[in-house]
Amino acid sequence: QMQLVESGGGLVQPGGSLRLSCKATGGLIFHYDMSWYRQTPDKGRELVAIVSSGHEMKYADSVKGRFAISRDDFKNTVDLQMNNLKPEDTAMYYCNASRQLDEGPSIYWGRGTQVTVSS
Repeated sequence: QMQLVESGGGLVQPGGSLRLSCKATGGLIFHYDMSWYRQTPDKGRELVAIVSSGHEMKYADSVKGRFAISRDDFKNTVDLQMNNLKPEDTAMYYCNASRQLDEGPSIYWGRGTQVTVSS
């Protein structure tokens, strides 16, 4: 069973930067699409960024030009560089690994890391 552990969250002022990291153990991310989601009580859980197993990247409109997702299949990690942070980026950020197997989807979630953007 793959386990995902996020790190790098914290409190940052508007305009600041944070780098989130997700480390996978118990399995290899090589064949998985890797994503970052975020969740707030108001908006629920939303997709922030995804990098496919083929290294294709997509972003939510709200973070385009500010966030960058990257993966290192040798280190078994996926990172999210967040620049020019805004108060509305405040959320719990979750790492996700997903792939489609013959028997159905294989999906794993981390426990999340809190990002708070406030002056």
